[in-house]
Amino acid sequence: MRLASINEPGAGGLPMTRAAAMKLWPDPWRAGAVLVAAIVAMPVISLLWLAFNPERNIWPMLANTMLPQMVLTTLWLIAGVGAGAILLGVGTAWLVSQRQFPARGFFEWALLTPFAMPAYLTAYAYVDFLEFSGPVQIALRALTGWDGPADYRFPEIRSIGGAILVLSLTLYPYVYLSARAAFLQQASGVLEVSRTLGHGPWAVFFRVALPMARPAIVVGVILALMEALGDFGTVDYFAVRTLTAGVYDVWLGMGNAGGAAQIALTLMGFVLLLITLERMARRDRRFHGAAVSHRATPQTRMSRPWMMAAFLFCLLPVIFGFVIPAGILTRMAMTRLSLNMDAIFLGYALNSLMLASMASVLAVCIGLFLAYGARLSAGRGQKILTRLASAGYVIPGAVLALGVMIPFGAFDNALDALLKSWFGISTGLLLSGSLFALLFAYVVRFLALSFGPLESGLTRITPAMDMASRSLGQGPGGTLLRVHLPLLRAPILTAMLLVFVDCMKELPATLILRPFNFDTLATHVYTYASLGRLEDSALAGLSIVAAGLLPVILLARAITGRPAQRPPG
Repeated sequence: MRLASINEPGAGGLPMTRAAAMKLWPDPWRAGAVLVAAIVAMPVISLLWLAFNPERNIWPMLANTMLPQMVLTTLWLIAGVGAGAILLGVGTAWLVSQRQFPARGFFEWALLTPFAMPAYLTAYAYVDFLEFSGPVQIALRALTGWDGPADYRFPEIRSIGGAILVLSLTLYPYVYLSARAAFLQQASGVLEVSRTLGHGPWAVFFRVALPMARPAIVVGVILALMEALGDFGTVDYFAVRTLTAGVYDVWLGMGNAGGAAQIALTLMGFVLLLITLERMARRDRRFHGAAVSHRATPQTRMSRPWMMAAFLFCLLPVIFGFVIPAGILTRMAMTRLSLNMDAIFLGYALNSLMLASMASVLAVCIGLFLAYGARLSAGRGQKILTRLASAGYVIPGAVLALGVMIPFGAFDNALDALLKSWFGISTGLLLSGSLFALLFAYVVRFLALSFGPLESGLTRITPAMDMASRSLGQGPGGTLLRVHLPLLRAPILTAMLLVFVDCMKELPATLILRPFNFDTLATHVYTYASLGRLEDSALAGLSIVAAGLLPVILLARAITGRPAQRPPG
């Protein structure tokens, strides 16, 4: 049946209007959002199917042996990391936003530098620093005259306590950022009234400022805990058997994908619980009325002892979270620079750059499509689809890798069997054994990082510009290309940079999905660190840290109020 043209008569002999003809075609923005949401949901759906239909059901054995201990260890880990991130993040955020002490301006951005250190690199560096043959214990034996472990007992870094310490040092900036923003936005009059009622500094903090900032702090803590749940490099190196490590062990160690999927769903249950807590905290954010003045609160001066205490409290996370691990990697890299700066290292760097660049471009293109579609449609359905499409970031890397391998492997096997029966040709692994699977996982996982800045950038463009463009004959696509893209240069660059850096650091998904004989900087560091040869991969680790400093610079410029680029004119 042929569709009627716009000028042909419709029902009743009346000419069909352009609007009526357009209704015959699906909205491309909504259709695209549905497609992206379905693609993002595919790994989770695959996990659900495999978990409930395993080839060999080992769930009873897991539930009676490994799983309870993994769940308990995961609970201890997130409890410890949550406490550490709150202590470091909230404490430093309050000091730099509300108190005057030496180098406060320096700490505003320096406290973000642990963002540049992947947790697994910090773990590798501290094991080398604190182990029996490391400089700390060598110096201790030289000072005391002790000979070995029989003479003294040194804390074991490869333990759950060590994992909590390392993850707290590298993840507290999530809490710092959200808490500092909340403290800076609090109405100055509220805090001043509290002081006039006789409350001292501690009472003002605990009774007024902290409850008002609670929703923002919870958001930061949830982000930090989600990263801790998805961490594999640190817990694996420290021999801490969390649920994430269990997914990797059961799948690749025991060769049981169904059992791995069941553990992955247990891990997703933790993630969903954290998301629910975050939504509850955001729903309760009703503290600030529109009539309240948000004049910045002047920083309060402290006595000299308290100023020094504040200085040290802010200095320690920077020293232990960035300076020491970065210094260890730099020393190792310099001692073997001529040996490690070879064609093999350049190949790993090229692989990482290629994958991260391709993923960032794809993620930004898809994120822009989703954000612009949400702008065009104010309907609730479009917003729900957009949120689902950008939900891949909550899926831990190891879980996502397993969810990607299931459908891709099934497709490869079905196609190979079909072509063998028809033409006698074996196709091998077209998707699951190629870079496509890894690139697909990167885009799904980090799409939210591109969607956020682009959505925020579009909200700052007045709708009057859209209406003016449409009145000049431009459709939605023309308006996007000719009006919005030039105004979105800064958000686009920010989104590309965030995705690029996270792809450079990504370890669990890369370890599982990479093709044979293909390594990135992250997998190269993991492989050599697992063999006790961290010095041979220190240059690669330092390269990842250097790439991670780029978003830190952007965040530092934003947090100090300086724009990333000068405005036109």
